[in-house]
Amino acid sequence: MKTTIIDKTILLSKKGMKELKKKITQLEHDEKSAMQAIRELDRTLGRDERLSRIKRLADLNTIESELADKKSIMANAKLLPVKQTRLRVAIGSVVDLIDRRGHFFRYKIVDSVEADPSDGRISALSPLGQNLLGRNVKDIVECYGGRQSNWFQLVRIA
Repeated sequence: MKTTIIDKTILLSKKGMKELKKKITQLEHDEKSAMQAIRELDRTLGRDERLSRIKRLADLNTIESELADKKSIMANAKLLPVKQTRLRVAIGSVVDLIDRRGHFFRYKIVDSVEADPSDGRISALSPLGQNLLGRNVKDIVECYGGRQSNWFQLVRIA
């Protein structure tokens, strides 16, 4: 599935910008390798090689598509503002939350292209991210996941 981002400023953290540049570099390398492999297969005329060439062309098309998407994101990307108010949650804020069982959670609110919940970065468009935006310390945030609802108390904004 191809996504196209047009004229939308994307706010990325330094880590997100670094990961995006790294991914673009990797895709450019993969693209060159795939093109070289196709050129080598073009020199052969065997049936198996022709089938392999078709698969390589499909792989190249996938790489080029993903590379175009990442470059489009990079063209619209800006670094998150360094100085932010710590009174309200915004994109780029690091929030500390405590759930009803007393478990502690720390998340950074980021744009959806940078989101990785396993690394503590949640999208501002996620249910929790949407509920956190604009909130103050000590606010209670409710988040629904399927049939269950969970609430968190916002204890710190950094």
